[in-house]
Amino acid sequence: MPGFHHVEVWVADLASARAEWGWLLTAVGFERTGQWSEGETWSAGDGPYLTLTTSPNLSGPEHDRRAPGVNHLAFLGGSRAQVDAAMAAASAHGWRPLYQERYPFAGGPSHYAGWLENSAGFKAEIVADED
Repeated sequence: MPGFHHVEVWVADLASARAEWGWLLTAVGFERTGQWSEGETWSAGDGPYLTLTTSPNLSGPEHDRRAPGVNHLAFLGGSRAQVDAAMAAASAHGWRPLYQERYPFAGGPSHYAGWLENSAGFKAEIVADED
């Protein structure tokens, strides 16, 4: 069966990542299912999971989403009201809204979503269910 098994995100500052990503992942329905000194795992049911971890093999302390590699992660965010609530609360949890002048249709007239960037420069998208 095709699909992702998991996504692993390497972070330089695990404490900040736990706070910022922990809030976002909880907001979009994930639950922390594992934790150890160098990371944690978040799941949304029995399917794919996301791991946040630090590593002594990091090439540097900064993330650059504009460099080759993954630009952002997009999460199903529930209803439009749930996306709006997450976007409204994001700045209190270390996330900065992106493309606010075009929110919630920065991805086009039929794509209701919000984009965020955390203190480390990671970008996330919260996408509303189709109405």
